[in-house]
Amino acid sequence: MGISSSPLSLLLFVAFLCLQFSATHGSQRNSFIFPLSHSLSYSQNPNFTVLHHIKASSLRSAARHRHRRHLPARRQQVSLPLSPGSDYTLTITVGAASAPTTVSLYMDTGSDLVWFPCSPFKCILCEGKPSYPPATPPPPPPPASRRITCGSAACSAAHSGLPASDLCAIAACTLDDLETDSCTAPCPPFYYAYGDGSLVARLRRGPIALAGSAAAAIRLHNFTFACAHSALAEPVGVAGFGRGPLSLPAQLAALSPSLAARFSYCLISHPFKQDPLLRPSPLILGRTKPKPSEPDQDPPFVFTPLLHNPKHPYFYSVGLESLSVGRSRIPAPSELRGVDRKGNGGMVVDSGTTFTMLPAETYTNLANEFDRQMSKVGFKRVAKVEDETGLRPCYHFDERETGRRSVPGLTLHFAGNASVSLPRRNYFMGFESGGRRAGCLMVMSGGDFPAGEDYGGPAGTLGNFQQQGFEVVYDLEGKRVGFARRRCAALWEEMSRV
Repeated sequence: MGISSSPLSLLLFVAFLCLQFSATHGSQRNSFIFPLSHSLSYSQNPNFTVLHHIKASSLRSAARHRHRRHLPARRQQVSLPLSPGSDYTLTITVGAASAPTTVSLYMDTGSDLVWFPCSPFKCILCEGKPSYPPATPPPPPPPASRRITCGSAACSAAHSGLPASDLCAIAACTLDDLETDSCTAPCPPFYYAYGDGSLVARLRRGPIALAGSAAAAIRLHNFTFACAHSALAEPVGVAGFGRGPLSLPAQLAALSPSLAARFSYCLISHPFKQDPLLRPSPLILGRTKPKPSEPDQDPPFVFTPLLHNPKHPYFYSVGLESLSVGRSRIPAPSELRGVDRKGNGGMVVDSGTTFTMLPAETYTNLANEFDRQMSKVGFKRVAKVEDETGLRPCYHFDERETGRRSVPGLTLHFAGNASVSLPRRNYFMGFESGGRRAGCLMVMSGGDFPAGEDYGGPAGTLGNFQQQGFEVVYDLEGKRVGFARRRCAALWEEMSRV
């Protein structure tokens, strides 16, 4: 975003110095670590079972993917649905340091905007959905913040790239002000439609802070965010980590390019229970390099290049070339391997979708091969569990009676010779159903991908459940995404001590 005045330039410069001071004194690796909390830990309904959470997650994954596939071609910035389930929240503070307000937001690589509810706030169909912190009313717009003008680049970005003249006309600027580009009216409110919800919000600019361990603190003095005053089924805000200009990494890059050139997270595995996890999942901003005297003992990353989507450039799209079930290789169709000129295709790496979504034909080939190999070693399909979870195929399965080698392995082969072998719990997890143990293939069909249709969206989505136990790094400078197996709880312990 452009800097239009010398006082603002000075303010950004001071903020940059503050960031550099924190980086120098807070971490010798020029990186910061922040905790991601599992949203099921906040669930307020003790009657919800593991089966309920799995079914809810499968429905949300499908709704999110369907909405993404049907995005209008003109929409350039879209926050996508992150209803509570197996998703992860990031805590920030907003407002002046002397009177901060704490809010928890869903961390979402599929969105490029930071927004949260502000009072007065009306949320329709939000009964039973958690707020963060629970039972706490939304804060008012931070007094230290101000509305953004209709002629700003941020206003245009929030309104899908509409020209400033159109936005200022909507804001009722006079013709004289429109002709001279001197209108200072606030940016009009904007509407975001989700897969299972929507909101109306206004852009504001003011101070926010991210606080992690004692040594990890970042304060941004002139940050652009949105206050939502009305929503449908969306009581919780989003911290957008997508590739758009209003995302948190993009705004951080304007102040400290080296810090925002790379971020990663490591999601601790969860069994869809409401019990709080003992450790948070680490979110790491900046580069993590070992000291010269200490060799890097971690497993190496495998990297796959990011693909450019001309219609939706804010997605982290990669190419999936094939999948392996055991020793059987299943080739991926062309729409999963790349993105065409209309914005069709590719696989989005997404922190906000629970289960991986594949085109119908690819999913059918995967499920049939998985079922063939499971049936070969004596597993029996259970239709009742498939109906209860929304997943298939499902089987009676007890880890105490069956060795793990009996379940075939699942490997994703991405472009750039990047093969990612998933641990079994990432694609086939055991749980209780009707007094017996069962397990399901935790990958879903994303529906047909008609040739020639101008959907403007991805063919597949790599969900966060399949990303558990990996450090997933988004190398924005190198335009690539990397994966490495990690003990995420140990990574949090190690880095939070720095």
